[in-house]
Amino acid sequence: MKDYREAMKNKQRIVVKIGSSSLQHPETGDLDYIKLEKLVRQLCDIRNQGKDVVLVTSGAIAAGKKAVGVAGKDLQGDNPLAFKQACAAVGQAILMMTYQKLFAEYNQIAAQILMTKNTIVDDHNRFNAHNTFSKLLEMGIIPVVNENDTIATYEIHVGENDTLIGDNDTLSAIVAALVDADLLILLSDIDGLYTDDPRKNPDAKFIEVVETLTEEYMNMGKASTGSNVGTGGMNTKMVAAKIATCSGTDMIIANSRDVGILHRLISGENEGTLFMAHKDEAFELVDFVNNLHK
Repeated sequence: MKDYREAMKNKQRIVVKIGSSSLQHPETGDLDYIKLEKLVRQLCDIRNQGKDVVLVTSGAIAAGKKAVGVAGKDLQGDNPLAFKQACAAVGQAILMMTYQKLFAEYNQIAAQILMTKNTIVDDHNRFNAHNTFSKLLEMGIIPVVNENDTIATYEIHVGENDTLIGDNDTLSAIVAALVDADLLILLSDIDGLYTDDPRKNPDAKFIEVVETLTEEYMNMGKASTGSNVGTGGMNTKMVAAKIATCSGTDMIIANSRDVGILHRLISGENEGTLFMAHKDEAFELVDFVNNLHK
């Protein structure tokens, strides 16, 4: 296991995903600026080490709902979905403006990329997205990625929609595959993978390393993380692990309680659950994404 963790020091292209519940004060729904600032500082420091960094971030809908005065409310009415999409449009601007200001404090340029399922399944769009990511990283810019919730609706309403991805756990793994990342780090509200939901079963055992992602491990992801802010439970993290490991990317699930954990993880410290990559030449990302919500 020590060798596995030591290998994290040599990762050169890292995708970091952070969820909605990790970005807000639970009491108010307001953005946690101290945590955001520390996250950005960590990312900039990783970039200053000569590594490529991509951030996949949630929080647009929650930020928009707070801005228009409906934070924490389940919206009703003739078209609640459209209202949430409007909140996403408002919130994404707020979220990106906040990130831009924080990155600028460390003389780091950030770029916004909003994606939908069609970005991946359409060959021309996927080619263009790959080129955009590649050029941004070549220029030393940190891409900040989110799903385009103003038009892709699965994350906020389950229904038929050919432009959806579904949640940012899945999105981050797709991005990791798209940019040929060495490492994907999912920051969430749980320490990693357990044999059962630790909130319900005190006998649940923590799993430090998953060397091969079997169906047994996949079935351990059925329980939710318990958050009512984000959309991704442990099941979506296991789907992300499937995409990442089959694409040749190691993945770690770790607790975002202290975002300083990023530095510790890439320094080889034994925190979170590490999923070892096993590149599968037969794995087809487009087919997998197409079948996600069937």
